[in-house]
Amino acid sequence: MRFSLLGLTVFAACGSPSQTTFDGGAGEVPLEVTTIDAGCAVSVEQWSLGKGNHLPIGTDITWPSNPPSSGPHYPIWAAFQEYSSAVPRGYYVHDLEHGAVVLLSNCALVSGDCTPVLNALRAASASLPDDPKCSTDIRVRTVITPDPLIQQPIVAVSWGYIYRAACVDQPSLNAFVAAHYAQGTEDLCAQGTTQF
Repeated sequence: MRFSLLGLTVFAACGSPSQTTFDGGAGEVPLEVTTIDAGCAVSVEQWSLGKGNHLPIGTDITWPSNPPSSGPHYPIWAAFQEYSSAVPRGYYVHDLEHGAVVLLSNCALVSGDCTPVLNALRAASASLPDDPKCSTDIRVRTVITPDPLIQQPIVAVSWGYIYRAACVDQPSLNAFVAAHYAQGTEDLCAQGTTQF
């Protein structure tokens, strides 16, 4: 499968690696970056952990990474589900603190059909086993949401870690989700809000 990313043709899970540099967005740099051999630019970054202070809903928050992987957030978290409109970051950072993996897309960076990107995020969530800490109405702690501020079409984030991919590479995405699931400082599962 192939799609165009900002004029560059990339092949999903095949082709030659791209030499893309990923900027955190606020002048900060990750502690460590691991490049994954996936046929396009795929990396996993480890970031310093910020304090998980609760700030009033609507507060303008600046984080050192784009997207945020820890730090201040709103006192309410987003419900664990898929959204068609962007979940405000202050909510989904709280999900990360609870051990969720947030799966982000920026379909504006995909020339053509974004369905393969969205299906990859859904498949990554579906690859997780049922979470025994969750109630019967929650299977796993994942949030799937668009985020127009990310600089790649596919990003997954957990507490302290960011996965970035310029193409669909299901094996590396699933591996990130499995490795970083339930790793927040508050490892609990309770339903959040859908009202932003």
